Amino acid sequence: MISDRGVRLGAEAARRLTQTGLYEFEPGLTDAEFTHIEREYGFEFADDHRAFLAAGLPINVPPEDGQTWSRPWPEWRGGDLDSLRRQLDRPVHGVLLDVEHNGFWYEGWGERPADGTAALATARHHLAEAPVLVPVYAHRYLPAGRGSSGHPVLSMWQTDIIYYGLDLADYMHQEFDEARGEVDESWNPRATALFWRDLV
Repeated sequence: MISDRGVRLGAEAARRLTQTGLYEFEPGLTDAEFTHIEREYGFEFADDHRAFLAAGLPINVPPEDGQTWSRPWPEWRGGDLDSLRRQLDRPVHGVLLDVEHNGFWYEGWGERPADGTAALATARHHLAEAPVLVPVYAHRYLPAGRGSSGHPVLSMWQTDIIYYGLDLADYMHQEFDEARGEVDESWNPRATALFWRDLV
C-alpha cells in the first residue's frame, strides 16, 4: 500500500513533466512490472517514484548532438538489463572511483587503510550498507524504500552530490521547466538518506 502523500507527489511530478511537452509517455508500469523490477534488482521504489512511473513511463527521444546521455530515462520496461544495473550501481561506483583515484575517504568509515586495495575493500563493505539510490533521470537519483516519499532528488557525480529538487514534483520543475526562474532563499532541501546526505 503506497501512501496518499506518495501518490499525490508522484501524480504531480507526472503532471509537471507532461506539461513541458518535452516527452511522450508509454502507459505506466503495472503492479506486476513493479514486482518484477524490484525482485530483479533488489530494491523497492519510494512511493512517489512508484506513483510517477505508474502514471506514465517517459520515453527517451533520440539524443541531440553533444548530449551527454543518450538514454537518460531508465528503461524499466524492456530496457537492457546491464544498462539498468549500471545506472543503479553508478552512485556506489562513483564513490569507489573517488576512493581509488582522488583520495576520498568518509570519516564515518574510521581510519583509511594505508593499502589502496584494503581501502577499496573497506569502502565497498561500508557502501553495501548505504541506502540504495534509484535513477530518476540521467544522474539524478531518489532513495529507494516502500512507505517513504518526499525525498529530495540528488544529482550524483561521484562524490560531487548536489540537490536538484525538494522532492520529485519540485525536481520536474527545476530540471525541465524553462520558465522556472531563480531559486529563492526558502528553497532548502534536506537529504534524508543516511551516508549520502553527508556528501551533499
